[in-house]
Amino acid sequence: MVNIESISELHDILGCTKPKHPLITLIDYNTVNPRDSYYNVPFKLNFYMISLKNNAECELIYGRKYYDFHEGSLMFTAPGQILAKGSRSGNEKRDGWMLVFHPDLIRGSALWHKLPEYSFFEYEANEALHLSDQEKEIVDRIVSHIQVEYSGNLDTYSNDLLLSNLEVLLNYAKRFYGRQFITRTAAVKDSVVKFERLLQEHCTTEAIEKAGMPSVKRLAQEMGYSPNYLSDMLKKETGKTAQEFIKLHMLEIAKRLLLTTKDPIYLIAERLGFEQPSSFTKFIKMQLGVSPAEYRRLKAE
Repeated sequence: MVNIESISELHDILGCTKPKHPLITLIDYNTVNPRDSYYNVPFKLNFYMISLKNNAECELIYGRKYYDFHEGSLMFTAPGQILAKGSRSGNEKRDGWMLVFHPDLIRGSALWHKLPEYSFFEYEANEALHLSDQEKEIVDRIVSHIQVEYSGNLDTYSNDLLLSNLEVLLNYAKRFYGRQFITRTAAVKDSVVKFERLLQEHCTTEAIEKAGMPSVKRLAQEMGYSPNYLSDMLKKETGKTAQEFIKLHMLEIAKRLLLTTKDPIYLIAERLGFEQPSSFTKFIKMQLGVSPAEYRRLKAE
């Protein structure tokens, strides 16, 4: 595996000319010409990447999966992701670009603190954003502004303008993903039904005692989604994240056990997969405003 730590190192590996900025770059896929020895070699990218491919016959290995880019597919990756270029093809078309920026470019800024809002950086490759022609024009225009800004003579305003344009780009991506969830309403509704059915199966005392408390990661994996994509899809359709769904189901089980059994609190906590009774007590107090024992007493009166 090849660890790529800097923008200049990335340019060198891809056979591109030297970068114009040490922390951000826009690479046209037509300019990429890596040596044969770099094909099918896994790379660990230690920066953020936004990649657009158009009408592409380009196979990318993302993690352990192959992903064939289609027209207007926008993909986001966070630092630490593993990527590789598929085998060289004589008919390979390269229409698109990758915008890459190092974490140091935004570290400590307002955008740095807003990054958790852009959960698509943790999506899987097959959850890429598919752009309409109008959306692609907007994205291309913003990226062009970013390139102009970092390519010119840097001054005291350069970094602020770069970060502002990056934030605009990410905000549009968030909007476009919202549109994508809406336009795929039928598929989304089917996924919501499947998720709720799967959650019901996992949220029984028998299932929890056997496999532990259900997690977003485990449920998403069973559905073929990344955890962030699943939560964002559910939030858009239902107003609740996957974690909120799990909490509601766990709360209902807890309430039922507290009211229909005389089991001690520590035993109920254990049956529900809580490592410590104190964690269970904290969970109940956060959801109901009272401790498990107080809830039992109030309902018994």
